[in-house]
Parts: sequence; structure tokens; C-alpha cells
Amino acid sequence: MTDSQNQPDINRLRNDIDHVDSEIVKLLAERKGLSLRIAHEKGRVDRPFRDQNREEDLIAKRVMSGQDHDLDAGLIIQVWRAIVNDSVRVQQEALGRSGTETTGVTVAIQGIEGSYSYLASQLYFGAKGSEVSIVTSPTFSEAIETVRTGRADATVLPIENTTSGAITEVYDLLLDSGLHLTGDIKFKIRHCLLGLEGASIANMRKIYCHPQAVAQCSEFLATLEDCEIVHFSDTALSGKRIKDLNDPSVGAIASEEAARLFDLRVITSAIANRDENYTRFVVAATEPIEIPEGVPAKTSIVMAVGNHPGALMDALAIFSDGDINLVKLESRPIPNNPREELFYVDFEGKVGESSVDMVLGTLVREARFLKVLGSYPSRDLRPKPKPRKTESKLSKVREALVEPSPTTDDAKGYRLGSRGHKSTSTVVEVAGARFGGDDLVMIAGPCAVESWDQIVATARAVRDAGGSVLRGGCFKPRTSPYSFQGLGLEGLDMLAEAGKIFGLPVVTEVLSPGDVDDVAKKADILQIGTRNMQNFSLLAAVGRTHRPVLLKRGMSSSLDELLQAAEYILAEGNQQVILCERGIRTFENSTRNTLDLSAVPVLKSRTHLPVVVDPSHAAGKRELVPPLALAAEAIGAHGIMVEIHPDPDTALSDGPQSLHLDQFEELMVALGIPPAGRVSGA
Repeated sequence: MTDSQNQPDINRLRNDIDHVDSEIVKLLAERKGLSLRIAHEKGRVDRPFRDQNREEDLIAKRVMSGQDHDLDAGLIIQVWRAIVNDSVRVQQEALGRSGTETTGVTVAIQGIEGSYSYLASQLYFGAKGSEVSIVTSPTFSEAIETVRTGRADATVLPIENTTSGAITEVYDLLLDSGLHLTGDIKFKIRHCLLGLEGASIANMRKIYCHPQAVAQCSEFLATLEDCEIVHFSDTALSGKRIKDLNDPSVGAIASEEAARLFDLRVITSAIANRDENYTRFVVAATEPIEIPEGVPAKTSIVMAVGNHPGALMDALAIFSDGDINLVKLESRPIPNNPREELFYVDFEGKVGESSVDMVLGTLVREARFLKVLGSYPSRDLRPKPKPRKTESKLSKVREALVEPSPTTDDAKGYRLGSRGHKSTSTVVEVAGARFGGDDLVMIAGPCAVESWDQIVATARAVRDAGGSVLRGGCFKPRTSPYSFQGLGLEGLDMLAEAGKIFGLPVVTEVLSPGDVDDVAKKADILQIGTRNMQNFSLLAAVGRTHRPVLLKRGMSSSLDELLQAAEYILAEGNQQVILCERGIRTFENSTRNTLDLSAVPVLKSRTHLPVVVDPSHAAGKRELVPPLALAAEAIGAHGIMVEIHPDPDTALSDGPQSLHLDQFEELMVALGIPPAGRVSGA
């Protein structure tokens, strides 16, 4: 084809780009208008014009969203930092206030520009509105020394990875560093195979990569034949190495940013064993920081306990007695004394809180060694839930009335799920939602994920109204083969991304054993639907995962059969099972199914597992959902699951039983669940 024949296609594509650019400009103008409206509201109530925490969260979410669309993280940070700074400037001018000048910060890292430590530093400090200068070091110890000698304000160090585990060298260095932990950040790692122009996987004979990258990409590397793996000190440096070698048979595992930096080609991307591959970085400086009241915080300590039976258990019991939640426990041999262990502990709370100070005061008297590494804000933790509007005296009465079943549970085939096996109630916690805890958990969302706009609008409504979990069907088992069957994995990607944006864990149904692993990679809770309650191979498959399971009662199943189905999951090792009453078939045809509310106290007497109620599938009519939900709460359900939709009349699945978004908000008010706090910001 000649150049003249290609020209019309190029012109058309350029016109398309011009159209996209025009839309971007319009959206920037629309955003500026919203910023001005926010400025006037802040001026009216005399609120500060800048919210650093919101800005940090906003840029972090944009980076995550951009990475899912294969966009460069550095580009996203640069663009959104400029947008946020312009928004702040617009608000300053509108309010007639002078803002604090953007501050600069010098950060020491191990590695070079383009490394993951470099990108994490840019994200962490850049989101706070700081201009970031990077001091590179060949080793972690030199990065720490750069801070200790005053040549940098802070260091950002990788400490653990979701695939390869703890980075033990950093743990050991922190012990004697003299620095204080002041923050942490989780950064999504997207390993790519890089090479020169013309390089290919088939011709690859040598790959340079960091040992951590080898562990995180082991499954991909195992597929390569006659290829030597050479350990290198840094991911980005491995890219520089192959650029210097100028050999197309040599590759490197590094980031897309490193490919751009050294003018390399991405041969293949996303080669890590797990798509959800995150590295947690800690920030350390010479001085501790002040943490404002109400900001979720973590504290990291190092301790050594006695060398006798029960010593560690006694130490951990101090945290339990003080009502302090542990979020991490890592052991390392004591330097020069490999027979004994140091324990690195992360827990919720900060030094200065009475409960934390009391626990540390007790612990220092019992432990052989105790050192506080620092208290710092953490986005991993959710703010403590607001108390419900009404005092929950009724709930205490309900729990007191539930007596363990006197029946012999062993004969009924559900030993592990019985009160005889475990007398205390199980609490299944999912990203802050506690099924079986003191507060009612609300699960809400559409019957089926239909589009990006639909699931985003719904997720926003769930979050704003105070909901805890986002539901959405991606694989739909329908009675008729001609009904909408769901968007499958595409819908699951939409659901998971919407959950990330609005800070909600997600639940979706899995239909077959072969789909369990793929669904478990994205969903926080796996749902077993009513038609699959006795699909025993599927029950066993979800029992082998680490994901909580929401098990729905079969439409014609007894409670004994429901508990025996749960036993299949428990017997495989997964103890995170949530039972769901969703109505059963009876002779009554006024409703889609008959909601068996008596199942709630009966199940609570027979099993330690939490129980939720789905009034939407029982009623089949949206006007019946709110009263049935209130009845479920009154009788003691641990959670409620309802279907909601931005426009139920156009829903592709179960529209008549789906609440409008405003009806859902009214239901949440009636249940006494407080709305989510809205944070002001740019």
C-alpha cells in the first residue's frame, strides 16, 4: 500500500485524537467549575482549602486505575499533580487566601531513577504536594546512612511483597538504623520483560533481574528454555545493563518506566505470578511525626520474648487484653544469636493513645527487648466505624436469647460448623466489614454488572450511604437460557475496579470449580448461589481458597442441608463461611419466595457462623424489600444484602426487586447506619 493510500487513515486517526483532546479540555473546564463551587462552599463554612490526605488518596487511585489500563504511573502522577495543584490555585484565588508554598523533600532510595522505590517515592511525597528530589544509593544501608547524615529528609524502603514475602534485609537494617517510621505505601508492581529492538522471547538467552523479581515472576521464568537468570542489584539497573550490552538475546525484568528511561522495548508485560502484586514500602526519617486525631494509624515495634513455652503467647495476650488489633507478625533471627528470634509487630493505633501506651507499658515489663520503630498514618486501615444512631440494647437482648442447640450436631453431619465444636461466634472480617461483629453489615449492588457507568454509580451510592460491601453478578445462572448471562470476566474487572475506587470489598458469584481461581483473584468474597448450594465439587473448590465464602440457602433446602453444605467448605480448611437466608419455595405465590426469618435465630443457635439475609430475592418486589430488611435486622441478622440499581426499570436482570438509589439511602437511614463521612478537597 502506498503512502498516499495510507494518508486518509492517518488523517482519520488524527481527527479522532483531536476529538479526544477536545473532550479532555472540556472535562478540565468542568473540573475547574466544580473546584470553584467547592471553594465557595469552603468559604461559606470557613474550611481549609487544601486536604493533603484526600489529594494523596486521589492520586493513588488514579495511578491504580491508570496501571489497569497500561498507562505509565509516572505520567499519571505528573498529570494529576498538575491538575490538583491547579485546583488548589483556583480555590486560593477564589477565596482570596494565600496558600503554603509547595515544599521540597529529598528522598534516599536503593536503586536508580525508574526503579520501583523511585516510583513509590514519587507517588508518596508527590501526592502530598511536595517537589521530590531523589538521592540514589546502591544498597539499602547506604540509603539509610544518607538520611542519618542529613543528606536526605527521608528514605523509602521496600519491606514486603504480596508474592515473595518479607524483604528480610530491610527488617534487619531498621532495627539499628536510629530512624523513625513515618509512613507506608503499597505500590502495585507491574513486572515486564524488556529487551532491545528486535528481541523476542524465543531468542532470549539471558535475563538480568533482581532476586525479588525472580521470586515474583517464577512461573513465567519456568516457561523459558535455555535461558540463564542473572541476579542483579536493582530492577531498573538491570534495564540499564542490557542497554549497555546492546545484545538482543539479553533481556531484563523491570518496569515500563525503566523501558522508557533506557529506550528499551516491552517484549511482554504483566509477567508476575499474581496480577495483584503489591510491594509495601515504609518511609523512615530522623524524627517521628505528629498524627492528627481521627486519622487511622499503625505502630511498628520490635520485641524479643523469653525462651520458654508460652512466652510469645503471653506477649500477644497483652495486645488482646488491651483491645489492640495486630495486623502483622514477622519473625527474624537475632543477629549473632540465631537460636533466638526477634518479632516485628504492626498493630492498629499510635503512641500517645491511652490504650496503646498501656499495652506498651505492660509489654516492656514482660519482654526481654522492646523497641518502637514508629507510629504513622496508614491508608490500609479504615476509620473506626461511627456508632449507630440508636443504642443497640435490642441486639444484646437478641444475642442473650440465642441458646446453643441441645441436639447432637455430630449426627447431623456438620461437626465443624456446630456450636459443639466452637461455642464462640465466628467473625469473618473483610476489609473492615465484620460479619458476626457488633455492627450490621450492609451488602448492596446490582443483580448483574451491566456497564462501567452503572457499576460506578452504584458503588458510589453504596459508599456514600454507609454500605460495607459491593455486590454484583458477573456470571449469572439463569433459569432460562435466553436470559442475560452476565459479562463474565469483563464484568468482574469492572466490579473489582469500582470497589477499589470507592474503598469497598466486592462479592460475586462463582459457578464452577474451574472458575474459582480466576474469580478469587479479583473478588474479596466468593458467593455460592442457591442453585449451587449442593454442588459439592464447587464447595470443595472454594474451601481450598483463602477467600471468605457467602453460601446461599437452596430454594428448597432445609437448614440442616445448608449447614452440611457449609461443612464441605470448612472441611477443606476455609473457616470463613457466611450463611445467607434468601427465601425458600412454598405454596405461597404472593412473593417470589417466602423469607424464612425464623432461620436466623435457629441458625445462630446451631452454628457459630455469621448469618445474613437477602430480602430482595425473597420478595421479588422492591416495595417489600425495606420492611423485610428491617425485620431481618430486628431478628438479629449479622448482615443484609439488597439489590440496587441506578435505573431498575432498564436493568438486564431482576429489575423489579432492585431498589432505586434514593430508596436504598432511605433504607440505610431507617436501619440507623450512618452515611460515610465525605472528605473535602480539590
